Amino acid sequence: MENRKKVAFYTLGCKLNFSETSTIARSFTDEGFDRVEFEEVADIYVINTCSVTENADKQFKQIVKKAQKKNEKAFVAAVGCYAQLKPEELASVDGVDLVLGATEKFKITDYINDLSKNDMGQVHSCEISEADFYVGSYSIGDRTRAFLKVQDGCDYKCTYCTIPLARGISRSDTMENVLKNAAEIAAKDIKEIVLTGVNIGDYGKGEFGNKKHEHTFLELVEALDKVEGIERLRISSIEPNLLKNETIEFVSKSRTFVPHFHIPLQSGSDDILKKMKRRYLSNLYVERVAKIKEVMPDCCIGVDVIVGFPGESDEKFLETYNFLNNLDISYLHVFTYSERDNTEAVEMEGVVPMNVRNKRSKMLRGLSVKKRRAFYESQIGKEKIVLFESENKEGYIHGFTENYVKVKTPWNPELVNTLHKVKLTKIDDDGIVRLAFV
Repeated sequence: MENRKKVAFYTLGCKLNFSETSTIARSFTDEGFDRVEFEEVADIYVINTCSVTENADKQFKQIVKKAQKKNEKAFVAAVGCYAQLKPEELASVDGVDLVLGATEKFKITDYINDLSKNDMGQVHSCEISEADFYVGSYSIGDRTRAFLKVQDGCDYKCTYCTIPLARGISRSDTMENVLKNAAEIAAKDIKEIVLTGVNIGDYGKGEFGNKKHEHTFLELVEALDKVEGIERLRISSIEPNLLKNETIEFVSKSRTFVPHFHIPLQSGSDDILKKMKRRYLSNLYVERVAKIKEVMPDCCIGVDVIVGFPGESDEKFLETYNFLNNLDISYLHVFTYSERDNTEAVEMEGVVPMNVRNKRSKMLRGLSVKKRRAFYESQIGKEKIVLFESENKEGYIHGFTENYVKVKTPWNPELVNTLHKVKLTKIDDDGIVRLAFV
């Protein structure tokens, strides 16, 4: 028997990256490679990069070093967003052999016939305008939930963001293919699917390689709701201007979609929203939250917010803080603004000093803790359905209710990947909710 080559993967960044890493990994398995953990010795290490934060750059170098420690002769490939934006920079990192951009990453197995180390990383990255075809993917990280990619790229021109440069124009998977992937996932006894993409509310655009919408996001949601064998569907992150009332109404009555939305806000100040070139103002956001809470009072609402954008004075930051404080939301994802080359915001005046950005970020993280606590408290005494996960964490098994309350109960392997009706009883010292089985 010949010695099979081993491949290991490391993913930085978003859920979309995780789903794409899984697809790339399956292509290696099809080519006769054995997949191993990144901590193990492998012949090839593939790093799926992210370009959203400054740290992603530093992290990348550390991960390459990690791979080289395990096997200095290993072939190291970098793919993904950062590989598209700054291929030369990644190629020059010591130990990197191959850099593949947005369109090439899915054909990685074509590039690695020759696994000899290169003196300098080879770059294959297209002009981003060529990233106009769609590769469907889904990831199965654990037995409990899968991330299903339905859309890629973005046509928005937000002034802080490099994603359109890294991923190209907005384009969608065909409805037929999404439903086929969903059925494949369901057949693997995975109970929850999280829909993911760069701008999923834009679903349907570019389904046929043009700007025409064949299907809308609402039609996608309606069709997925009918797929047999899926217990839960979750919409990951959707722009407020693309989250229509019809979708909110549908989710509130749906068989499988759970009452949980993640809606990027970025700023509570209309002046800053305009500078960011977001496609809505704060009043639209208020309307969305009110609509959700009207039809789903227990719905969990997560919010993305950026602090320290150029021109964010103390007053404008407080506008955001007070806006969020008064809003019936459940938690925040706080991003500290970081300058990105080739974006409009880099040229803007009113740069906020780093220490001020960090202070504001801390304030909003504190607000997030308070919001989550208040949301959890509002759920105590209620009956919910919990999906239990697969890890034993210090003698406890964790899970999430349909409306994203994190719970725990003493470890019992029979609970793994099962759904149970429970009553939420109290919040533990670590902020996780205790339960009683109903």
